[in-house]
Amino acid sequence: MGVRRSYTVTIRAAETITPAETLPEHRLPMSNLDLLLPPMDVGVFFCYEKPMRSLEAMVAVLSVSLAQALSAYYPFAGEVVANSLGEPEVLCNGRGVDFAAAYADVELRELALGDPDDSVEGKLMPKKKAGVFCVQATGLRCGGLVLACKFDHRVADAYSANMFLVFWSELATFGRATRLPFFSRTLLSPRLPLRLHPSIDRLFVPVSSLPPPPISPPPLTDLLVNRIYYIASADVASLQSSTRGRTKVEAFTAYLWRALAKAAEAEGERWCSMGAVVDGRTRLSAAMGNYFGNVLSIPFGRMEVAELRGMGMAEVAERVRGWLKPAATEDHFRVLVDWVEAHRPETAVARIYSGGAEGGLACVVSSGRAFPVKEVEFGWGKPAFGSYHFPWGGTTAYVMPMPSARGNGDWVVYAHLRKSVVAVLEAEQPPVFRPLTPDYYLTDIN
Repeated sequence: MGVRRSYTVTIRAAETITPAETLPEHRLPMSNLDLLLPPMDVGVFFCYEKPMRSLEAMVAVLSVSLAQALSAYYPFAGEVVANSLGEPEVLCNGRGVDFAAAYADVELRELALGDPDDSVEGKLMPKKKAGVFCVQATGLRCGGLVLACKFDHRVADAYSANMFLVFWSELATFGRATRLPFFSRTLLSPRLPLRLHPSIDRLFVPVSSLPPPPISPPPLTDLLVNRIYYIASADVASLQSSTRGRTKVEAFTAYLWRALAKAAEAEGERWCSMGAVVDGRTRLSAAMGNYFGNVLSIPFGRMEVAELRGMGMAEVAERVRGWLKPAATEDHFRVLVDWVEAHRPETAVARIYSGGAEGGLACVVSSGRAFPVKEVEFGWGKPAFGSYHFPWGGTTAYVMPMPSARGNGDWVVYAHLRKSVVAVLEAEQPPVFRPLTPDYYLTDIN
């Protein structure tokens, strides 16, 4: 049976799940690192092959355990509002999470998950109309289930969402969960006096300093597409071995930067930028392990395409290490917090996300290697597949490698890329980015 490009999704029930236990209404301020995120939503979804339960039974389990989980992770049940300075903050009012139960007349093996524009967005992924977090549970004709969630990135990063997903699934499976979130912003307070460093000005920029956007930019769908690939564990190891001791993520970033340069050369671009998301929790304090919020920085490197095209993998990986290492320190994050404080209440953004203001192609790698795909189990078995989904709407490419649900060292890679870069990656021989097909993630495709 082949892939079906057209199928119908019917919403059978919709409700708003409120916390089982509510706190008095209050406002949770955004940290200075939260304030670096523009309004945008992040999606994540999980596919369950043979739950052996009815959709109604699974929805009941999900709903009850979600209400319990929201009692602890209450910002997800709130709303983002503006404070007196016009800055966003979370109104923790117990509004709840919009939850839709749906049915799709398609089988899991017929979904083109490798092309999430076609198979996931607008069908299996919920449309977030209000609140911070929303859910859609979609039963499939084969008896499978797709559980998809979407959340406001200003409130939480992927690390925080991962904590919540595991907490929710543990409540559903065992009736208890132990990893309670930590919301206090004191660990991310600015220092007095503020200590600034010009290195941050290279990485972040006040929005008022950006040039105006193009009057008539081409539609993003003409430039970028979303894809999901997998990389075999042997290829991950091969990339790393070609870089003289660099980490797997550094090697992957170097490989992608070279592919970006090849596409940029074909498009006649002179410059090529590559960035990587760094999580600051382990750099700041052991107490940050359960911190809920954004603790991210995005260092990047910028090189001329001609120079990049003349470099081998090991040399490019050294360049990646060169701009990545200084940001992976406590001092970098402390200075970044102080930098935001110095510019408040003006909005600032990561420079590499600023719409290509400096020219050339740009891409960001966000390591999702802590993605707990095998742990998000609600009592009907482990997911056959899971991935983040982030068609963020900008021209800067975004790529996220995650562990495969197979548990064999393979990576699943979500990619929001220019079509020219997709063409380069898919033409590589031997292939590294391999097409995602049902025979990869399903145990029974007959």
